[in-house]
Amino acid sequence: MIALDTNVLVYSHRRESEHHEAALGLVKACAEGRANWAIPWPCIYEFYSVVTHPKIWKEAASTPDQARNQINAWMMSPTLKLLSETAQFFSILESHMHIGRVRGPVIHDARIAAICSAHGVEELLSRDRDFGLFPGLRTRDPFR
Repeated sequence: MIALDTNVLVYSHRRESEHHEAALGLVKACAEGRANWAIPWPCIYEFYSVVTHPKIWKEAASTPDQARNQINAWMMSPTLKLLSETAQFFSILESHMHIGRVRGPVIHDARIAAICSAHGVEELLSRDRDFGLFPGLRTRDPFR
């Protein structure tokens, strides 16, 4: 199962992104495909935060309704798995924190990596290079 990171979700939603078309095609293929795909819950929260933040966008930020409608559209996919912390989560997170020498805001990426690891995600699609700190999780930039 593949998982999508926040940046892929944002690019698919925001037309002004240079990766919009590719990201939209990727998300659409996942949502309409037969294979299971995943979004970690923290990426849903971060997506909402980013696309509705008025200081990030030169053009108007997405409205809360637009962001919620987008999230609801993804949730309509019968093959989507929303990933959250498991009972073993902290031991996995602790390992990622140690191996990745996590400090400061990288804890957010460690959390996503640990959630993916706990659910057996085979590959996380992301442009964020910080995921390279966690060798147990295979990542790929889908826009290279």
